[in-house]
Amino acid sequence: MIEILNLIKYNGNAELSNQVPNFDRSPWYEVAAAKQKIQNLARPRIISSHLQHKLFAKSFFTSKAKIVYTMRNPKDVFVSNYHFAKIVHCYKDPESIQEQLEYFLQGNDVFGSWFDHIKGWMQMKDDSRFFYISYEELLQDLRGSVVKLCKFLEKELDDEAIDSVVKNSSFKVMKNNKMANWTFAPSEFIDHSRGSMLRKGVSGDWKNHFTVTQNEYFDRVYEEKMKDFNIKLFWEDK
Repeated sequence: MIEILNLIKYNGNAELSNQVPNFDRSPWYEVAAAKQKIQNLARPRIISSHLQHKLFAKSFFTSKAKIVYTMRNPKDVFVSNYHFAKIVHCYKDPESIQEQLEYFLQGNDVFGSWFDHIKGWMQMKDDSRFFYISYEELLQDLRGSVVKLCKFLEKELDDEAIDSVVKNSSFKVMKNNKMANWTFAPSEFIDHSRGSMLRKGVSGDWKNHFTVTQNEYFDRVYEEKMKDFNIKLFWEDK
């Protein structure tokens, strides 16, 4: 989404995306070192965050800022997080899928519970400043998703510009773009010998990791945690 929004901002021109690291183009709101980077961004600014709704600055919600909320099937979120924890040094190296599954379902991640995250931000679903989309939708129809985002952002792009956004935000292109694939990150932060930040770029990889028992356990917890959530999510019943 960082890549998509930056490409839309610059009318499909990929020059900046190929020259400036993505975390400088869209600094993380919750990182203290990013404060100056955010202030120096050319407007309209694109700021990223993993924070839950309840932890975000209250002044933000009375501003004119627009929010693009990207969600994903939590089973795939879990698998991605499992592999992420194996290569990023600030995370505890998971001893097993089962151990990591317990942590995830209990909400013991750095940014808390996935379930709380979804339920918190989706309170804004009817707000005109809020746009939500799933990773699965981006995979299924990237061009259509880009068109919807342009409409939400009130940004008019011609077909050639939209084609460039789609091409340069594809997994294949991003995986080979050093400004997007994190290969430039120092070894004290990432152990590049154990994996890569951009791993597969697919949906449904959880099926290659879960046992039948683990999947059934996940479904039971999901049903219990989401029983009071009356919004149909893209991956449900798929």
